[in-house]
Amino acid sequence: MTKGMIESIEIDATADEVYAVALDIADYPNWADAVKSVDVTSVDENDEPKTATFTLDAFVKEITYSLVYDNVRPRTISWQVEPGGDVKQMNGSYTFVENQGKTTVTYALVAEPNFRVPGFILRQGQRQIIQTALRGLKKQVEQ
Repeated sequence: MTKGMIESIEIDATADEVYAVALDIADYPNWADAVKSVDVTSVDENDEPKTATFTLDAFVKEITYSLVYDNVRPRTISWQVEPGGDVKQMNGSYTFVENQGKTTVTYALVAEPNFRVPGFILRQGQRQIIQTALRGLKKQVEQ
């Protein structure tokens, strides 16, 4: 069983502002390191992403997977991987808690590739994904 990781960062913006940037999945290649491309394949009744296919540069190989989203504006963006592709398991979420004009963003992630990776490398990869995403989100929102 794959263990997950959780980390948080404070961003100098409202939850609505942070949520809007985090939900603009098609823009991830412009600010999220390692994300080569994103194709939003369907949207919900609020015109928010429902499914999207990602391609990542994962050092050793390019990884492609599709995610299904469940969004609760402006508190949570969560996702899980669709079966198939390079990822065996992936569930994750961003949660947004606003306090006096600043927002604490918490990123939770459980991920396991569909190919063999030693456990310590997998944990390091999860940590790298989370830290890079949170720093990139903060920079994108605050600029």
